[in-house]
Amino acid sequence: MRAAGLDIGSRSVEFVVIESETGRVVHEREIPTGPAMAEECRLLVDEAPFDRLLATGYGRSLVEVSFGFPTVTEIKAFGRGAQAAHPGCRMVLDVGGQDTKVIALNGAGKVLRFEMNDRCAAGAGRFLEMTAAALRYEIDDFGAAARQGAPGTVISSMCAVFSESEVVGLMTKGSRREDIARAVHDSLARRIVSQMRRVGISPPIVFAGGAARNPCLRHLIEQDIGQALVVPEAPQRIGALGAAMLAAEASA
Repeated sequence: MRAAGLDIGSRSVEFVVIESETGRVVHEREIPTGPAMAEECRLLVDEAPFDRLLATGYGRSLVEVSFGFPTVTEIKAFGRGAQAAHPGCRMVLDVGGQDTKVIALNGAGKVLRFEMNDRCAAGAGRFLEMTAAALRYEIDDFGAAARQGAPGTVISSMCAVFSESEVVGLMTKGSRREDIARAVHDSLARRIVSQMRRVGISPPIVFAGGAARNPCLRHLIEQDIGQALVVPEAPQRIGALGAAMLAAEASA
């Protein structure tokens, strides 16, 4: 038997297929989120056979309506996926394109409490994308560049739009690009750590989502909370992996 998970995010779609009995991943793929999302998801899930599928993520309702795929919340999927990637983890941090999720677990994968920041891009990955573009960095290089920046430059706005204006203002004043990049990461890290403290920091902490590959953001969070973060081999696929695990367990 094979179970599958489909995580439809605002920036990318991940598809994972596992052996139901062992949890071993037998197929995984990721594509950018596009304008013809339903059709692209259909083509994606046709790449590998499965017996049961659960969809999760920002766009899960679309495939539920279009294809009748059952769905599961992102909170449950990320909690289960993090537990599969790092058994015994007690907290999940996921910095996505549209929101940031902090989930407290009981050590066996059960969700105890959570908090989502989905009201402003200033607290999510979209903020990094906007400011990286303003500073003429590729998003994959942004974290490494920020690591070369010096602390001290401050971005104080709580709004992504106004923060981007602050970035432009600092550029016109002659601030170093690396220092502005560092300030952007400092700003986002402060928001994320505040959110983590409200939930209650409880290691081991799995850092999921594409932003987990950003070395500066990871360093600043670890420095602030005084704890190392566990970054899975494919952090962006934790949601799809969790949905696949839950699909397998529902079939047992």
